[in-house]
This record gives sequence, C-alpha cells and structure tokens, in this order.
Amino acid sequence: MGEARQEQAPLSVSDAVALAKGAVSAWPTLVVTGEVSGFRGPNARSGHCYFEVKDDGAAMSVIVWRGTAAKMGFELRDGLEVQLTGKFDVYKASGKLSFVASRVEVAGEGLLRQQVAELARRLEAEGLMDPARKRHVPAFCSRVCVVTSLSGSVIEDVKRTLARRNPLVEIDVVGCSVQGADAPATIVLALARAAAARPDAILLVRGGGSFEDLMCFNDETLARAIAACPVPVVTGIGHEPDTTIADMVSDRRASTPTAAAESVAPAIDEVERQMLQRQVRLGRAMSAALAVRSQRVEALGTLLSGHMGASLSRRRVALDALAARRCLQDPLAPIEARRADLLQTEQRLHDAIPRALAHRGESAELLAARLRDAAPRLLRPAEATLARLAASLDALSPLAVLARGYAIARDAAGHVVKDSSELTCGDEVRVLLGTGSFDATVRAVNNG
Repeated sequence: MGEARQEQAPLSVSDAVALAKGAVSAWPTLVVTGEVSGFRGPNARSGHCYFEVKDDGAAMSVIVWRGTAAKMGFELRDGLEVQLTGKFDVYKASGKLSFVASRVEVAGEGLLRQQVAELARRLEAEGLMDPARKRHVPAFCSRVCVVTSLSGSVIEDVKRTLARRNPLVEIDVVGCSVQGADAPATIVLALARAAAARPDAILLVRGGGSFEDLMCFNDETLARAIAACPVPVVTGIGHEPDTTIADMVSDRRASTPTAAAESVAPAIDEVERQMLQRQVRLGRAMSAALAVRSQRVEALGTLLSGHMGASLSRRRVALDALAARRCLQDPLAPIEARRADLLQTEQRLHDAIPRALAHRGESAELLAARLRDAAPRLLRPAEATLARLAASLDALSPLAVLARGYAIARDAAGHVVKDSSELTCGDEVRVLLGTGSFDATVRAVNNG
C-alpha cells in the first residue's frame, strides 16, 4: 500500500476541485423540499439570492440566480417551506458544494397561497375586481337568496339574523357543497338557480375553517360565475381575517355570514326612524313649496286684479262714449238730419238751375264761334298732308301707268302675266287698259 501511495501523483487544489465539479455535474436534476434558513438576498449588486434549506437531519447551501429569482412571484424568507428544482454544483474558487435552483416554489400551504395569489393577480388584471364593475347592492333588500350548505349552522344563523333585524325580508335558500374538490361546481350551479329566482341580492356564505377548507372559494370558475351573475352577490366566508378570491370579485364582502345578512337587511327600527325623518323632511319641504306657491298665487292675483280693473275701466269709458252718441239716444235723429240736408240740397239745386242755364247759354255761343274759327285751322295741315299722299299714291298707281298707254294681261285664274313663257297658244287672257278691258285668245307666243 505504501508503494501505491508513492506511485499516485499528487493533485493540485484546482485539479481536485475540477475533478469534484466534473463528477457533481454528472448528477441528475433533483427536486428537494426544505425550510429556508439564513436567507440573504437579493444581492444589491448581482441580484442573486443565497440561503440554506434544512430539515431535521441535514442542511445544504442554495443559490438562486437573479433571473430565476425574478420569476418566483413571491418573496423568500426564513422559515418558508419551499420546493427547489435544480442541480448540485461546486464553486471553483472555494470548492464549496451548493445546490443551484432553477425553479423555486412554495411547498405545502404556501404553495396553495402562491397559486391563489397568482390567480388573484390575473383576475385583477382582467378587471374582475374593479370597483367600477361591481353591481350596486340595494340598501333595503325585500327578498334575498342564501347559497350555502344546508347541513351546517350557518343557514340558521342567517335566518335568525334576518328575522331579528327585519322580519319583512323574504328568504330563499339554495343548498350546495362548501368544501372539497367538487364544491366549486355545486356553488356555480346554486348561484345560477338563485339568480333565476331574481332576488334583490344573493348571500354566498360559509362558516370558518382552515385555508385548505376554504380553497373551493378560490376557484377560477367560481370567481367568473360570481362576476357574471346578473344579481348582486354578497359574500360572508370564514372569519374576519379570511379573504378568498370569491370575496374579491363579489359585489360586497362581509367578514362573516352574520355580517353579510346584516348588510342587506337594515334593522326595522332604523328603517322606521329613517321613514319618520323623511316624512318630517317631506312635510317641511311640502310646506315650504306650498308657501312659495301661495305667495306667487297671491302676487299673480293682485297683478291680475289690477289688470282686470284697468281693462274694465277702459271698457266702461268706451261704453259710456258709445252710449252718449246721438244715434243711440235718438235712432231717428240721423234720418232727420239726412232729410234736412236733402231738402237744403234740393233748394240749392232749384236756385242754381236758372243761373246755370243763363251762364250756359252765353258760354255756348262763345264756344260755337271759337269752334267755327278753329275748324279751318285744324283741318289745313291735314288737308295738305292728304293732298301730298294722294299725289304720291296716284304716281304709284298702276292705273296711271295704264293711262299712259300701257296694258296689264291676266290669265284665266286672274294672275298677272309677267312673262310670255307663262302662256301657251289657245290660252284665254283678259287685257286691262287705261279705260276698260277686253278678252283675247293667245295665237302665238314670242319668247325673247
């Protein structure tokens, strides 16, 4: 053995670490669960995370590079149970064996919470949790439908709360499963049945339980069914600190089932008090409105009375003026006045006729003399014009031409013959002379 040790050449530290690194790199990818301890990171300069994971029997060093850490979606901390996927590696500078995680997930309940948080972020990005999307829950619901398990005490608590606060509220109940893998499907179906009844609001309630017990209310299908429900949904799931995705997308979230019932049924004495207050306010408002309108009516009445008095006064004056007319006091007065006027006119005519005839006689003789003198003066220009026109007409008259020895020949149709070519031998013609005419028969036609 001593000789064998002497024959083996010693290795440098670098070679030894390289040998270990090569051997470790051949190990397969592993999935390891453990508790985070001694967490340091992300490093301010590099962004890498360094810590250990341990269980009851061992611990190992873990490195999470910056890119992997950015994809985790949660923050690492001491005591957190995690599930790591990765491979062992040897750091060459120190020869330290570390587990390099390529994927980090929360284990156990932490994993469930991580999944719920991721779903919540996705639904929030879609706007399902936007307050502007949520429906208004009436301040006073006269009819509500409770969706819950029929086997628990929750339904009785809700009924007692509603009966105590306001017995006028009608209650319908639709049963469903509120725990287990099949619960989301039964809750979705129950919501659809409840919405079909068209209540004022739906109460989706469940008593307290562990995080795992309430996981059915973190279901994506259920969340979308609540958001799409045509009736406002009020949730009361678990206890005060419990918040599920169903609470986040509901139209109103109450801390407990009892609080959910109280939120949709105001106390009857509070309703009565509000009604009395509103009755008083309504009475005061009505009295004030009537007082204002009464004042306006009085003002309008005064104004109308003044206008009516003035109008009646004007009409009275006009009527008195009409009544004072003589034609109305003595209907025969206009006729007598017209008769007197006619008699006066008749007398004036009788007196004017002799004077007019005498004046007309003198005027007639004077006009006759003037007419006799004016007639020759008026006729002389016309006679001169007539003589001139007669001379011109005579000069142009064909009869004057005939008188100088010319003749006009007409054919049997009476047309003037202007050219010998219009005649043929044997045609009958009438020849018009200066004085008289004669008929002739064409014996020969000389052209040219």
